Amino acid sequence: MQKIGFDQLELNPFTVIGNDNFLLTAGGGSDWNTMTAGWGGFGYIWNDPVAFVFVRKERYTLQVLERSDLFTLSFFPPERKGVLDFCGTTSGRNTDKAAGAGITPVQIDGAVAFEEANLIMTCRKIAESVMDESTLIDSGLKALYPQEDWHRMFIGRILGVYIN
Repeated sequence: MQKIGFDQLELNPFTVIGNDNFLLTAGGGSDWNTMTAGWGGFGYIWNDPVAFVFVRKERYTLQVLERSDLFTLSFFPPERKGVLDFCGTTSGRNTDKAAGAGITPVQIDGAVAFEEANLIMTCRKIAESVMDESTLIDSGLKALYPQEDWHRMFIGRILGVYIN
């Protein structure tokens, strides 16, 4: 992995997040979990480069994210789509997702990411918010939550950007 400046990053967020997806991994050391995510973004707020991600309350990764200050975003080349499929359909509560997906966990900036990723961002949580009916301006969005299983949004200061 080679560390680059966040300002050197050239990617289309609509493609890498909305189409390709990524692994959101919370935690470090032996206390971590990963999940496939397809909601999020990048930007600049509070004088820092940031990433923001969304996690539903029933996801095991949320429990780990609540305990940890760190998370990573791991992006994979198209030929590794099976990694995202496996990690998006299997719970980490009782499965070793890394072994099942054939990926290798590595510690970067104190957080867990994956050796096979072609792009990794390490982040430290700086803000969070619960999305619920009171936060939605467009009332039509409520239809996306028929079971009121609202997302939580986390904003993380980008600590490092790594390419493989």
